[in-house]
Amino acid sequence: MSDSLFQPVKVGRYEAANRLFMAPMTRSRAYGGRPDALVAEYYGQRASSGLIITEGIQPSVRGQGYINTPGLHDVAQVEAFKPVTDAVHARGSLIFAQIMHSGRIGHPSLYPDGGLPVAPSPIASGQELFDGEKMVPHPEPRELTAAEIHEVVDDFATAARNAVEAGFDGVEIHGANGYLIHQFLADGTNHRTDEYGGDAERRSRFAIEVVDAVADTIGADRTALRISPENGYNGMSDSDPAAQYTALLQGLRHRSDLAFLHTTQIGGAELTPLVRRLWEGTLVVNPATGLDLSGIDAALANGADAVALGSAWLANPDLDERVRTGADLNAPDAATFYGGDHTGYTDYPHLADA
Repeated sequence: MSDSLFQPVKVGRYEAANRLFMAPMTRSRAYGGRPDALVAEYYGQRASSGLIITEGIQPSVRGQGYINTPGLHDVAQVEAFKPVTDAVHARGSLIFAQIMHSGRIGHPSLYPDGGLPVAPSPIASGQELFDGEKMVPHPEPRELTAAEIHEVVDDFATAARNAVEAGFDGVEIHGANGYLIHQFLADGTNHRTDEYGGDAERRSRFAIEVVDAVADTIGADRTALRISPENGYNGMSDSDPAAQYTALLQGLRHRSDLAFLHTTQIGGAELTPLVRRLWEGTLVVNPATGLDLSGIDAALANGADAVALGSAWLANPDLDERVRTGADLNAPDAATFYGGDHTGYTDYPHLADA
């Protein structure tokens, strides 16, 4: 493993102690929409990572896409996250809140008013949601009006402000994996004919407006963006991702001072060199290789400034030490990924327990 993995790296206004970051992972244990002491323990256990990026946090009621996910849109949620950030800071690490509006990946059962999820265009995902009892299909979403789009942009900015109030070091805007920002970017989900749809530049407008609003609210050096150029997750399709992400990154040239850009290689790594050429700032790459850590060196060799791993951190709270020493990794238990208690959450063994 490259020695550079354990060297510091600049992340906006901060310096991360190492380049082995923890990627965001939905765990559906925020009952009532707020994290509790168990969530704080989970993140605190993994604070030997250079930077933790949390599970997706909805910026509004309508932004929720799964059961038991946390929000950052009311005072109680802000207060509930303070022990989480305290637990990570007590171990000397950094933690960014991932702000995620799910868009069409939602369901009326999640919303108090029983309304439809929203999206750039009324195109259903073709996927399903677990409602707590059974799987139900995502409905056809309601198309956002231009005025509502501006409100959603404001929701991202407000959630970012709340994240800082809760003690987060910054936020990562989720523009990947088939959620709302990704839905605006891809021509398979964005059929609009106004200023937010059409060619690649106009489809990039919403993402850029969100980035600008968040950066203007909390500082560009505390703002990051996640993308996934070739990812078909959640029923996504894009006829020319190279052109789309060229347009997006060219549109973000004025924001090269962001804390970082995070690209995930779910679906393929072919566009990562393009992203690296177009992005002048700090680049974080998620090689999406599970417990196969060979992607770390490849990502660093191809220009990544840091790597973000998901399931490897989920099952190995001391992943940095295991990578450093070449120790075996715990295998994640997929049956406990979503919901439940401490089992498969905070009970994975450390090397010291062996």
